[in-house]
Amino acid sequence: MLNIGIIIGSTREGRVSPQVAEWVLAEGKDSGLNLEIVDLKDYDLPLLGTGPADKLDTFKQTIDRLDGFIFITSEYNHSIPASLKNAIDYLRDEWANKVAGIVSYGSLGGARATEHLRGILAEIQIADVRSHTALSLFTDFEDGSKFKPANLHRTNLVAMFEQVSLWGKALKSIR
Repeated sequence: MLNIGIIIGSTREGRVSPQVAEWVLAEGKDSGLNLEIVDLKDYDLPLLGTGPADKLDTFKQTIDRLDGFIFITSEYNHSIPASLKNAIDYLRDEWANKVAGIVSYGSLGGARATEHLRGILAEIQIADVRSHTALSLFTDFEDGSKFKPANLHRTNLVAMFEQVSLWGKALKSIR
């Protein structure tokens, strides 16, 4: 069974990404994947190069033992949160030759953040799958804060789980 980390990319106060991560975890219980939430907020990584990263070894070990990822990313200014980019930049080899799915949210479903994230993932040798779930802040969040996804998102999520499983098994064979 593949070990897949659900990476919560936002660390800001008032974030809704933990709700999305819990939904992905619950929806994936029958996916055949061993899913676990990895909240970047728990690692308190300072801006790369600005100070000691006390939990860096723990973060490194967590990412290294995983076979792939499902990135939960919000869209900030047409891109991914700085906390997610910073966490990715901290490591290199631990990310390589693994699979990723993306669940994004924003005013346009986080589509621009997803496109930016795909370019970043390619550089660190993560193969992202085609199917992804794009959640709207206007229709999938009540009052912008309570997550209530439309049923259609489950179809995309199931397709993503299937692709993550297939690609993850293939990539595991080269690590």
